[in-house]
Amino acid sequence: MNLHSNGRHRVVVIGSGFGGLMAAKKLRRADVDVTLISRTTHHLFQPLLYQVATGILSEGEIAPTTREILHRHHNTRVVLGDVEDIDLTAQTVTSYVGAQPTVTPYDSLIVAAGARTSYFGHDNFETYAPGLKSVDDALELRGRILSAFEFAEMLGADHEDVADWLTFVVVGAGATGVEMAGQIAELARRTLKREYRAIKPEDVRIVLVDAADAVLGNFGTRLAAGAAQQLQRLGVQVWLGEKVVDVDAQGLTVADTSGRHTRINSRTLVWAAGVSASKLGATLARQSGTELDRGGRVKVRPDCTLPGHPNVYVIGDMMTLDNLPGVAQVAMQQATYAAKRIRNGVRGRVDDKPFHYFDKGSMATISRFKAVANVGPLRFGGFIAWVLWLAVHVLYLVGFKNRVTTVFHWAISFLGRGRSERTLTNGQLYARTGSQPGRDFVVADPPLAPTTYAQRS
Repeated sequence: MNLHSNGRHRVVVIGSGFGGLMAAKKLRRADVDVTLISRTTHHLFQPLLYQVATGILSEGEIAPTTREILHRHHNTRVVLGDVEDIDLTAQTVTSYVGAQPTVTPYDSLIVAAGARTSYFGHDNFETYAPGLKSVDDALELRGRILSAFEFAEMLGADHEDVADWLTFVVVGAGATGVEMAGQIAELARRTLKREYRAIKPEDVRIVLVDAADAVLGNFGTRLAAGAAQQLQRLGVQVWLGEKVVDVDAQGLTVADTSGRHTRINSRTLVWAAGVSASKLGATLARQSGTELDRGGRVKVRPDCTLPGHPNVYVIGDMMTLDNLPGVAQVAMQQATYAAKRIRNGVRGRVDDKPFHYFDKGSMATISRFKAVANVGPLRFGGFIAWVLWLAVHVLYLVGFKNRVTTVFHWAISFLGRGRSERTLTNGQLYARTGSQPGRDFVVADPPLAPTTYAQRS
């Protein structure tokens, strides 16, 4: 199937994340036809995925449909498809839904396909340690986390395997890992505290592991040390300088700088340690002759275009330029920049200014009422940083309804003890092992195997 244009300048945007959606928005009033192609039907507010994984928010609150967001953009068409090929010579993009291909021609192209979880060459780890990059990831982790308490309750406090079910390991001490570890601690020690009879959820063991030597290392020494102390007060064990060398269904093995190996038995692992760019980066590099960095990101020109292809912009997590961080603000500012250049080009104006990034700061939550923030020259933490974090995230959520319901659920979770999103299903729990349900969740005695429990529920 081919998509045709009416003769106007054709802009194709790949990806509906922060960069892709911003590009489409900024082209709303331009004299162009925009086609946004995405493998999902929603725009994902990825910084709040960990709250879906821990039962605070529903997926709908952080992932509104792209069509709803852009329904007033009459020059924009949204196409569902997984882009598998870009032909820079023919200026076409080929996407698939199942076996059905769609070929979309372009005059200008904005590639904002984002990044995926990186296991640093150990892709087999993914089965046992899901990342947190999609709604599917968050729902699966929610199933794994909540079901771990159910399985521990079935076994009873005296069973030899119960400690493994009540041990949670988060790999990666960046913002996502810290936020995830903190929320698992609060879930266990506040929300679930009085709900079980055979076990005490507050007795959980939570381990945060990273090969780096600091928590939240990009926040500076003082805030990093403060974040580590706050995690420890929550009962989180922080293991730094420990590299993960093996992962299986029963836990993981880490090695310190001296090479000493340590085993951590756990049935619930979360991988928040690294990212790699979309595989489309390799396609673009091969055709344009440019280079990729170690994370698979495309080295672009100062105007965010591919060398030799001034009509192709690569933005966000897919590109590398001036050591810019892989954060939403970079993608959004690059999208605004690319859209402006395309608008000017259609009008016959020359725009030679290189892209300049304005750093608005960064922040991360540790627990309720505790956060850290970098805003310009200011470095601060605690309650004020937490309030600022709330305000910024509400501001950037798309849609009035999403903001209202998010604030409501935050009030329930942060002021009270409840979490309204605690439903789990077999499909979520066995997402990566669906062909063999329960394969990786086997306990000592077959009658108590979680697969039996799940089938009866």
